[in-house]
Amino acid sequence: MRVYLTDLASYNNGNLVGEWVSLPMSEEELSSKIQEILELGSATDGYEEAHQEYFITDSECEFMEVGEYDNLDKLNEIAEAMENIDEDGVKAINFLMENQLVKDIFEAIENYEDSVRIYENQSMEDIAYNFIQECYNLDDIPNIISNNIDYESIARDMEIEGSYYKVDSDIYEYIG
Repeated sequence: MRVYLTDLASYNNGNLVGEWVSLPMSEEELSSKIQEILELGSATDGYEEAHQEYFITDSECEFMEVGEYDNLDKLNEIAEAMENIDEDGVKAINFLMENQLVKDIFEAIENYEDSVRIYENQSMEDIAYNFIQECYNLDDIPNIISNNIDYESIARDMEIEGSYYKVDSDIYEYIG
């Protein structure tokens, strides 16, 4: 996650004083970086005392929307929690958040591995077929039955159940 921190007083005076900051970082580094930006803003505006307020004017984040006045300490904590999560984990967390299946991003981070299964480039029929294969040994069932299983109908019923969501070319299963 990267955020562009801007000195608010300088911005209000018509100057854009700020810097891109990559999160996560230690609390001391973050505090120091904020102070550095505010002092630069004060110097640019010709004041001796450092300015006191900053805001976020831009961000680069693949797992959440960042607002102008979001709490920077909380963003840093989120970035730290997301630091070692792979691409599929990020997709699962985004899915949980976008569908409001969790109360906040921390719950999504804590539970994504146990509550979301992603079927990449599969159809609901593929999922239904695999489900039947996992649950029943089709070799033990007479061919007249196994050859006439209606996977399309099973897929439709599974989809109606409400725990499968189509996202782009993938199917997400919310296990809960």
